[in-house]
Amino acid sequence: MVRFKASGKKQQKKGIDFKKIKRKLGRKLPPPKNATNTEIKSQAIILPEQSVGAEKSGLATSKKGLTLHELLRQTSHHNAKVRKNALHGIKDIFQHNPAELQSHKYAILEKLKERLSDDDKSVRDTFYLLFDSKIFPSCVEDNQGPMVSLLMPYIFKAMAESSVDVRLMAFKFFHLVVKHYPPTFSLYADKILENYKDIIQKNHFYVQDKSKLNVALSGLAHCLSLLPCDESDTESQNKGPLENETLLAYEQDATKESARFAHVSGRLKEIAGVLINCFHDFIPLIHTPGGFDEKSFSCLHHLLCSIGYSIKFSIRMHVQRQTMWLPASEDDTLMLLDQEIAPLISKKLLGSFPLNPENNLSGKVDERYFILNSVLAEIFLEVSDWSHLHTDLCNRFLVFVENTLLDKISRSNGQRKTIPKPIHEKTLLALLPSVPKLILRMDSDWRENLLQAFTITFNDCKPESPLTLACISVVKNVIIPNGDILDLSASDPTVKNYQSAWVNKLPSLLNQLGDKHPLSSQAVLKLLLDLGRVGCLNAAPTFEEDIIKFFNPCRQGEGDVSGGAFARLPREAQDLALSFLYYFTIKNFSSPLLESLVSCCLYPQLEPDVLYRIVEVVHSAYRAGYIQITDHFSFLITLLARFKVVPEKGQIAMECNEQETCRGTLKALTDLVCSRLSDMGDGSLVLQILEKVLLEQINLKPALDNGCAILRIICTLDSKPTSLSESSIATLSGFLPGYLIDIVKCIPEDKEDPHLYIQTCLYYLVPCYFLFERSSKLTEEVLKRMQSIVSENTNALESGQDRESDRKSLDLIQCIVSVVLLMHNDVKVRKIISSSKPEIDLILQYVISLQSSGSTSLTVEGKHMMKIAGERLKIASKSLLA
Repeated sequence: MVRFKASGKKQQKKGIDFKKIKRKLGRKLPPPKNATNTEIKSQAIILPEQSVGAEKSGLATSKKGLTLHELLRQTSHHNAKVRKNALHGIKDIFQHNPAELQSHKYAILEKLKERLSDDDKSVRDTFYLLFDSKIFPSCVEDNQGPMVSLLMPYIFKAMAESSVDVRLMAFKFFHLVVKHYPPTFSLYADKILENYKDIIQKNHFYVQDKSKLNVALSGLAHCLSLLPCDESDTESQNKGPLENETLLAYEQDATKESARFAHVSGRLKEIAGVLINCFHDFIPLIHTPGGFDEKSFSCLHHLLCSIGYSIKFSIRMHVQRQTMWLPASEDDTLMLLDQEIAPLISKKLLGSFPLNPENNLSGKVDERYFILNSVLAEIFLEVSDWSHLHTDLCNRFLVFVENTLLDKISRSNGQRKTIPKPIHEKTLLALLPSVPKLILRMDSDWRENLLQAFTITFNDCKPESPLTLACISVVKNVIIPNGDILDLSASDPTVKNYQSAWVNKLPSLLNQLGDKHPLSSQAVLKLLLDLGRVGCLNAAPTFEEDIIKFFNPCRQGEGDVSGGAFARLPREAQDLALSFLYYFTIKNFSSPLLESLVSCCLYPQLEPDVLYRIVEVVHSAYRAGYIQITDHFSFLITLLARFKVVPEKGQIAMECNEQETCRGTLKALTDLVCSRLSDMGDGSLVLQILEKVLLEQINLKPALDNGCAILRIICTLDSKPTSLSESSIATLSGFLPGYLIDIVKCIPEDKEDPHLYIQTCLYYLVPCYFLFERSSKLTEEVLKRMQSIVSENTNALESGQDRESDRKSLDLIQCIVSVVLLMHNDVKVRKIISSSKPEIDLILQYVISLQSSGSTSLTVEGKHMMKIAGERLKIASKSLLA
């Protein structure tokens, strides 16, 4: 239909009084015509400091230009991608500005801790990586206790989340915390173990995804490894009284540590039961023809390790209860191993040994089965003390232990399989501590098998291998368990043969170790010392040869001042070696051994205290009757006669600094030798025995310091009047003039400090003074020889020689004058030499004659020297007359 419009009517025009203006909405009214303009116009002031970029200057920013404060705000953003990027930005800031973390550490933790329970997996993973790579490594040197206290409430909160993935991240993050701060586990052990038990027991996610189970089990295994379940913690109980005294502080700490974990014993019993049941669920997978993959192997390995740690700690607590380490009130809270754990372990755990696939698999899978079987063997060796196991089961484990020692591991089809060396060594290190227990407890058949297998392992292990220390410990625990000798040879003679073979190997092992493996060398020396104390050093002929090489590998005359490995070992190892040496000399002392000790003592790099200790040990062995008196005398005299004050040949001791010489060492050694000789009996009798030897050394014209040492021995043993023979007096009268001249030659006169010069000379002069006091004939002969030397050199100067010879003659006369003056300066010696005034006057006459000599060989300087010497000598001669 067509719609018709109504016809409009025309409006009639009316009169308008005011015109109405229609305005659009939103427009302002125009100002009135009479309005005053109040607008102020001015130029804008631009301040650069007010820009956003300027606000961030001096602050650390990420790659996107965000500050740490802005990034921390974004970690709470509703968008997961923003939260993740914020964590990446924080990591970037820490990487380029490590100081930011130290400055705002607690504020950062306070803000980031909530991300542990984030509902987005990528955010949780980024949060974990941030702490793993940046935050925890940067806080290693800090006190991490407050940090952990701040994080733990949120970790426990995440462990209680309904989401399995969030809970697993909580356990994974706690594992990270424990890695960087191990005491965390002991502080929260009970609650942590409860959460671990809950997630393993109530969530069967591991049936579908082994990686999730591995996250929980790896952290649990690491935490349980921190339990004080190692037998070395209680080893100090078996030591002697002296060793216990030094380890008292350590024992107290170990006791406190064990007491701190005592309350978790019940929880560990529950954990062990859950883990054994979990392991039992894996049995069908273990025996499948295809074997298991890497994830399943990791789960099984962590399972068995966790069970082993739990059992070890439980046994430790059981032992401590028996030894009354813990208060009696806690006795009831300890778990009873035999009644509750033994059935589970024997049936569900150990009963499945050995773990083998149904068909022959690749080498990699065989290695995995070997590792799992080795952990089961460790558990067996732990529980065999208190849990009665079936004989057939015990034999299966013993076969595995024997084959492992012999490195004869077989595949499931019976073929021999060589296990990689690192895996084999690690297994041996775990099994060897239990070998002594098996040897001492097994019947004769199994005992001989294990003895033979261990002997092969001991002989095959390399010196640098960690197996060396483990084998040494086995030898000690078999021969001298609990510090007391246990003689099994009475009931089983074959044991003695194996023990002798082990003991005879120790010295050669000591030489193989040298100074490159000090800890192993120290362990061998400690074992040798313990064997010596209980009289088990029935050494073979090669035993002594190896000990001699240990102190000095060179033969006499072939560079025999080498200290061997002994001289380069740490001081503690050297003390053990010398203590062992005392017991070794009881039945095995010989001259070659003494010679090696002398050569070792002469080693320049040997510490003085060690040198003195060697002398004391040898002297103690002599007093105990193990060394003949002539051998002991030979040792002491040879030591002083061959000791080198200056290492370099041709150098004079006084030309070197005191730090560059061993003069102080020789002085102390001389005093020590003189003291020990005095203790050996009447001095005159000792001197009568040593007189010939000492004078033979004098005839060899030793160096100044060595000659002084020999003279001091003579003075120590001699009496007044002298007991020396006529021939000895003649020998000394021929030696002392040259010795006195060497004193003046080698000790330069110090004009700035004449007192120091006189004191230095007196050390070397005093032995001569004692000899002069005890023998007037010796005094007279020495002065006559010096007068004769002056006479010969005066005639040589007057006859005319070459310039070098004249210089030497002049210096020699000058030295003799200085010697006489030094003797004159001592009041007691002045009286002694008064009887030989004619010889001194003759020396004076020769000096005066040289002053007036017309010989052209004397220079003006030489005549001036003689003039000064003559004047000083004339004054001294007049005082002798008075």
